[in-house]
Amino acid sequence: MNLSRFPRLRFAHLPTPLEPMDTLSKALGGPRLWIKRDDCTGLSTGGNKTRKLEFLMADAKAKEADTIITQGATQSNHARQTAAIAAKLGMDCHILLEDRTGSSDPNYILSGNVLLDRLHGASVSKRPGGADMDAEMEALAEGLRASGKRPYIIPGGGSNTIGALGYVNAALELLAQAVDQGLRIDHLVHATGSAGTQAGLVTGLKALNSGIPVLGIGVNAAREKQEEKVFKLACETADHLGLPSVVKREDVVANCDYVGPGYGVPTAGMVNAVKMLAQSEGILLDPVYSGKGMDGLMDLIGKGHFAPDCNVVFLHTGGAAGLFGYRDVFDLPGYVD
Repeated sequence: MNLSRFPRLRFAHLPTPLEPMDTLSKALGGPRLWIKRDDCTGLSTGGNKTRKLEFLMADAKAKEADTIITQGATQSNHARQTAAIAAKLGMDCHILLEDRTGSSDPNYILSGNVLLDRLHGASVSKRPGGADMDAEMEALAEGLRASGKRPYIIPGGGSNTIGALGYVNAALELLAQAVDQGLRIDHLVHATGSAGTQAGLVTGLKALNSGIPVLGIGVNAAREKQEEKVFKLACETADHLGLPSVVKREDVVANCDYVGPGYGVPTAGMVNAVKMLAQSEGILLDPVYSGKGMDGLMDLIGKGHFAPDCNVVFLHTGGAAGLFGYRDVFDLPGYVD
């Protein structure tokens, strides 16, 4: 598996740390927990999309693009990181944000990632929930082409075969760190949404014959739909690598019991997980992805899903900037006299 065959720009802070969470492990009385800190990738507060963008932006440069178009939900971590790397590379960036929650809270629609999108110089426009965002991006691209620009469209979450290579590479990195630390990884858990992170991890770990099962904690779709989306992209990524049939359907597992009322809508479990990580490990999760992912992991530990003597790695996909869009959800105490 030779990733050097594929164009790549190197701007992520890699390797990201792999650290034990001993305080949380003790508090939960469960297996030994570790965290892979992909919130530390360095691009505009970091996050998992940075790995994908190393490959996607290389492809954009190879195609001589001068403008980037992408889309996401209002508090999209992907949009923020895309705006940042476009700025770094001197490219225009157009962000289309879909209103998936219906929230009119000024914190949500103006602060957090939205503030950073604009700070990086991207143009930001809104679309109603349920809009065909791929069609919306293509319509924008057509207008830009007519004006002489050379746009490059990045799908939501950077989740296509090019972007997924970032997490094939992360699988290589994780295994090298485990060997270096003498760590036997029994389970890898992370939040799964647009599918690129899980598809890349599953493909990479299977190609390396690691034996490490990947569990995605869904933040959007129902289990069957999520698993099929991940499996399709994993197969396409394996084909792109020249490794057809390396991924089997049973390799893709998602638990979508922690989505709650919908994508980006807070749950009590997410709030508890975010507070617990902040107050036990000093680590900030986000309210849309990693907070719900950690809620799922902690609940499954309480249900005895993992053997007490195993090592579980939680991959932190970043997004703490989104916390500022959910300020009132956490009901924190005010100043103490």
